[in-house]
Amino acid sequence: MSEEAEHAGRRVVMDPAGVQRALVRIAHEIVERNKGVDGLGIVGVRSRGDVLARRVQAEISRLEGAEVPFGAMDITLYRDDLHRGADHAPVQITDIPWEVDGRTILLVDDVLFTGRTVRAALDALMDFGRPQAIQLGVLVDRGHRELPIRADYVGKNLPTQRSENVQVRLAESEGVDEVAILPGPTLIRPGRAIPAGNGNDGSMGRS
Repeated sequence: MSEEAEHAGRRVVMDPAGVQRALVRIAHEIVERNKGVDGLGIVGVRSRGDVLARRVQAEISRLEGAEVPFGAMDITLYRDDLHRGADHAPVQITDIPWEVDGRTILLVDDVLFTGRTVRAALDALMDFGRPQAIQLGVLVDRGHRELPIRADYVGKNLPTQRSENVQVRLAESEGVDEVAILPGPTLIRPGRAIPAGNGNDGSMGRS
């Protein structure tokens, strides 16, 4: 059975070429905005933001001939919905093996949604030191913000319904680069159907 058959209504909005073009453009914008890469560090939010951050790092290295320090961060313990038992994912390793103090940090994630994942990432990052500045890059901005957070670099602005899911698949983990929109689950109640969206960030949502 095809994936399209398994997920009725699934719409692919970025193919491998589209994902690559977006990351290349983001890398160029980062270099232009920061007038090079001096004092820059890249931190990816696990579990897909770190993969995207690695690719952006490689593209910047190709452009500038210099390697930007890379780190990866798990923000599970900083989420604001842990007390509700909303996230049972295992805690992954945070690895930032260089000084954050005084650097401009590029925080990278896959999807920007409510802003709650990014808020958690900012809190986690500040535990490592005091950056000079923090910039945010995302592959997809799907809207529906609940916090005053805005990305500096966006691969694709993607209008969505709040109940829909944005699925990011990457070659390193799923074997293909792709972004798709899936219809959200529906709660069936007598006489009507209600989209089941709770506004929390998740692996199909996200930040």
